[in-house]
Amino acid sequence: MTRLADLVELVRAPAALSVPGDVVAGAVAAGALYRRTPALAGASVLLYWAGMAANDWADRRLDAVERPERPIPSGRVRPAVAWGVAAGLTAAGLAVATAAGGRRAAAVAFPLAATIWGYDLRAKDTAAGPAVMAACRGLDVLLGATGGRAARALPAALTVAAHTWTVTALSRREVTGMADRRLPGLTLAGTALIAVAAPGRPTVLSGAPCSTGGVKRGPFLQLGALVPAVLAAGYAARYGRAQARVLADPAPARVRAAVGAGITGLPALQGALTARAGARLLGLAVAGAAPLGRRLARLVSPT
Repeated sequence: MTRLADLVELVRAPAALSVPGDVVAGAVAAGALYRRTPALAGASVLLYWAGMAANDWADRRLDAVERPERPIPSGRVRPAVAWGVAAGLTAAGLAVATAAGGRRAAAVAFPLAATIWGYDLRAKDTAAGPAVMAACRGLDVLLGATGGRAARALPAALTVAAHTWTVTALSRREVTGMADRRLPGLTLAGTALIAVAAPGRPTVLSGAPCSTGGVKRGPFLQLGALVPAVLAAGYAARYGRAQARVLADPAPARVRAAVGAGITGLPALQGALTARAGARLLGLAVAGAAPLGRRLARLVSPT
């Protein structure tokens, strides 16, 4: 009988802490932060878990050679069970998204699910793999933007997609390591650019009108404007250090550590994007998932 712990490992459950921030960042940017946002975030998590299960099902023969400890090749989860979990979670995610956001959410959720499965079954081992995975994350941000001005969420979607490209490109060398240092150099440069662009120009949501008709920017607002920059700097420092170690020594273990840092560090970037759109306290809350994700990653690998 398949144990719950084996299913948790199959879907890399703790790594889903990096997912709700996509929807939140998209919702805040588009002015669509409503009661349905938590349900859309839940749908996003279900689709993420479905993708993890489908990924292991598709890789079961390769994992038997490279990662025999994974749930399927070790015999702890049968391939048919993994397939059923992936299909069931996909159906559940689409149902929740449609129930919460109606046709507009479904119009994003269905392409998102198709892109996830397309990556797992086709694109993963091709040159297009990182771009397809980046598209998954970009669509995830836009899922949160449904019901609002979705165009305003495009910068956030592209930022998260760019980060995802760097993580996916590195992940393709988790087992073999790097043949040369050009790739980690490229991803590190990309991370630096993302961190610089992420804070943007923070939105001021409120302020006391002054006699000239302007807005008083007191110390609290000035400090609040620093939140996106601080979160983006924290994201860059942690993920950047991990990539710098790969540059110094491109061994598989260091590549895996960098990929893990990219996954668990994503909430800090999502928090910066959320704070940039004006929801600074919510941005801090989103970023708070990063340290928790790092702790849980010690128990269940996110890669």
